[in-house]
Amino acid sequence: MIFAAILAGGIGSRMGGTDTPKQFLTLGDKPVIIHTIEKFVINSKFDKIIVLSPQNFINHTNNLIDEYLGENDRIVVIEGGKTRNDTLLNSINYINENFDIDDDSIIVTHDSVRPFLTHRIIEDNIEAAKKFGACDTVIPATDTIVESIDGEVIENIPVRDNFYQGQTPQSFKINKLSELINSLSEEETNILTDACKIFVLKGEDVYLVKGDITNIKITYPYDLKLANTILKENES
Repeated sequence: MIFAAILAGGIGSRMGGTDTPKQFLTLGDKPVIIHTIEKFVINSKFDKIIVLSPQNFINHTNNLIDEYLGENDRIVVIEGGKTRNDTLLNSINYINENFDIDDDSIIVTHDSVRPFLTHRIIEDNIEAAKKFGACDTVIPATDTIVESIDGEVIENIPVRDNFYQGQTPQSFKINKLSELINSLSEEETNILTDACKIFVLKGEDVYLVKGDITNIKITYPYDLKLANTILKENES
């Protein structure tokens, strides 16, 4: 079985000037989160599309889905967690409580504020997760990477060719992901907020999937302006 987990639990504190979480801001003629959900709805491979929302926005999210996408029994909105790991566990727990999965069942996890995800990236994630068990969507680093421990002095300038910028989706075999999250110590749980880093820490390989430069994450006000520009170009 194949599941999508759309991570929409954040409150968007870096967006500034608004109390509305960034995933609910308008992009073009509809909310950012709807653009994102649509990318999964049109792919028939997903048995369930799980949207993880702040508790006080669950009803709002359901209302938006009904308004823009209509009734769809493949979509469910549940509460996210306090941290990214907690949110992932909530999605896994929902799957385990409602479906009979096996060791080959896949979860494709994606940021709700990356609305320009492509069909190709989704398909590549599914295939890589099936074959390798874990994958991360990345693009090559284009800027020089500078490392500083204290934020004042350069410690190292590594070879750029070896570095990539992480995007999402990140996709995994569900049982393996659950096993590794549950194996984290309290200290590890507090510092590891990225599922792929959990795999790496535990000595598990994570396969690279080619991302796209337009697969941006809307975090700051400028990002929303850029997203509107990309949307207009795509529509034209």
